[in-house]
Amino acid sequence: MEETDEQRPARLDVGVVGTGRVGAVLGAALARSGHRVVAGYGVSVTSRSRADALLPGLEMLEVAEVFERADLVLLTVPDDVLPGLVDGLANTGAIRSGQFVVHTSGRFGVSVLDPATRAGGLPLALHPAMTFTGTSVDLQRLEGATFGVTAPELLWPVAEALVIEMGSEPVRVAEDQRALYHAALTHGANHLVTLVNDAMDMLRAAGVALPERSLAPLLSAALDNTLRQGDDALTGPVSRGDSGTVAGHLQEIDRAMPEATAVYTALARRTAGRALASGRLQATDAEPLLEILASDPPE
Repeated sequence: MEETDEQRPARLDVGVVGTGRVGAVLGAALARSGHRVVAGYGVSVTSRSRADALLPGLEMLEVAEVFERADLVLLTVPDDVLPGLVDGLANTGAIRSGQFVVHTSGRFGVSVLDPATRAGGLPLALHPAMTFTGTSVDLQRLEGATFGVTAPELLWPVAEALVIEMGSEPVRVAEDQRALYHAALTHGANHLVTLVNDAMDMLRAAGVALPERSLAPLLSAALDNTLRQGDDALTGPVSRGDSGTVAGHLQEIDRAMPEATAVYTALARRTAGRALASGRLQATDAEPLLEILASDPPE
């Protein structure tokens, strides 16, 4: 989606509160599009190093000083810190009328910024649906990524333009749906990391020296097929109702990596439910499979 001159916001002085993996990258993305990143705040040595790498020469200041210098402030802090931070900033008069206050939390919409709004701030919730390394690689990954955007209707054009300028696509997320939106992304991405690492550990236990070589083409194809075909992409013993194979899996997982047995069982049950609903698994084949999944691993 290409922005027009009418959509493009004025060049803004940007401050970044929290120059960690997300903040430093988004600051660099805004700088790349012509905005001026004028001040940052970061506590850890790592955060300051990221600012040096991605925003060379950036002046690191206290939070109140960042607000003094910026037309738009990115609050890229942990979710649990955000409400108290906003409340404190509003109470101390750090936020001025007409200043954009933008957070990047997936969990919250704009209501968490209510204290800033009452102080005259202009609230935006822009959550990048992307995992970050805190390096320049992330700037490339932002191209074609999406941002979950929640904003007052009057501010939607500004939110949309900012996201587009960073090379990404804005997706509207209603205020009361932010938690579910964030849960979906967490379930899909963060739990995928756990799942893949468990699979690699099992392969190592099976004597495979380089498990990533076995998994990379398989998982890449599975992900691509799923995004294109949905439940029709499902293959494997659960979709076939092969209860004997699943029982054998449970026995071996319980022997080699017992902490993963419950996870395999839960995912197999969920997979069976989806396979039944989509017609890929017949009820007659599902019955013995579900009995196996409802019992303890075979001895």
